[in-house]
Amino acid sequence: MTDDFLSPDTMTEQYVHWFRNSAPYINAHRGKTFVLMFGGEAVNHDNFRNIIHDIALLHSLGIHLVLVHGARPQIDENLIEYGLSTPFHKGLRVTTRESLRCVLDAVGSIRLEVEALLSMGLANSPMYGARIDAVSGNFVIAKPYGVREGVDFQLTGEVRSIDTEAINKNLMNHHVVILGPTGYSTTGEVFNLLAEEVAVHAAIALKADKLILLGEKEGIANDDDRLLREMIPNEVDQYLRGKVLDSEILRHMDASREACRGGVRRVHIISYARDGALLQELFTRDGSGTLITQDPYEEIRTAEIDDVVGLIELLRPLEEEGILVRRSRERLETEINQFAVIERDGMIVGCAALYPLPADEQGVLTGEIACVAVHPSYRKGDRGSELLDYLEARARNKGIKKLFVLTTRTAHWFLEQGFSPVSVDDLPKERKALYNFQRNSQVFSKKL
Repeated sequence: MTDDFLSPDTMTEQYVHWFRNSAPYINAHRGKTFVLMFGGEAVNHDNFRNIIHDIALLHSLGIHLVLVHGARPQIDENLIEYGLSTPFHKGLRVTTRESLRCVLDAVGSIRLEVEALLSMGLANSPMYGARIDAVSGNFVIAKPYGVREGVDFQLTGEVRSIDTEAINKNLMNHHVVILGPTGYSTTGEVFNLLAEEVAVHAAIALKADKLILLGEKEGIANDDDRLLREMIPNEVDQYLRGKVLDSEILRHMDASREACRGGVRRVHIISYARDGALLQELFTRDGSGTLITQDPYEEIRTAEIDDVVGLIELLRPLEEEGILVRRSRERLETEINQFAVIERDGMIVGCAALYPLPADEQGVLTGEIACVAVHPSYRKGDRGSELLDYLEARARNKGIKKLFVLTTRTAHWFLEQGFSPVSVDDLPKERKALYNFQRNSQVFSKKL
């Protein structure tokens, strides 16, 4: 049997494991509003039909969906067919009156294609049994982009407002709302808009829980071409400085930054080319693309009583291996204020505790670092060191000048963190009296 082959039993176990772990996300997303934006390139891609199936699944789970589509390649095709051309200025199309019909034809054909795919119900398709009512309309009010740097953009516009009342009414009636890259003025004119701008304004106006941007790439990569899993708006600013970027990535990053600063808590940049990327992003802890958020996706903080269950799940395997001393639930509840935890999207993935000890014979306040643990799936980073730094800062604030740690398995790691080996006799008298000679733990200390 090769490594690539999985038995039916193994596949079933993996499916059950994934499904159970996705349950918290299903519950968290139900009733929330997501704005999902994809360009015309996504519509042309072979994977688009799978994306529609996944959108239908989200709808069936009670998520309110607003779909915003672009149409740039389709507009370009129409212009070629009609023998027309439109100039661009700083990445924005100048929409002439003659070219507007090419825009409207492209936008209308995409809307009809999306509606048709959402209406599929064949017995052998993932859409079987799905009843999805898709609606579109004059939900976006626009105004002229005007003359910029001497360039008259003519019928290119920008978003003036979003009819949130009408959209929310449709969402409450379990409709999927479709918005195209067009808007209407109070004088009855139609304007060509950037799809990203429509998506951002809709997400902000609707107070959407998520804005999801589908692009060609899996997300945002660093200079070493490694995917950046999480960013905050200020990091986006730093990333954009001095870089020449793909136009789609640049539009997505600008949109992400604007949406976050407009109150949208989470923006996801994922790939339309990767099958299942949308579901992986929304229903697994690590996702598939880049998350841009105002709230820290992963944070170190002082533990709270509600963290006890998460601590038990994290510590129990290490206690059973004899790596850590067993702590009862009652003890954890009593000592919860001594712990710091790393919380990653609602899951406790790391912890450590600081116990104040009596002063030593020289009158120096001391403390003990204990219960340092990181979930096996998250040990490749520097989370242990970050926990230690957090507790050392807390110790300094308490006036503690020396830290002790007792360990049976991780001596080298504590040496790397600046601790030095000492004897049991160096422990404060009260702590020495509690030393378990059966465990024969090594003792280390560090001056702060």
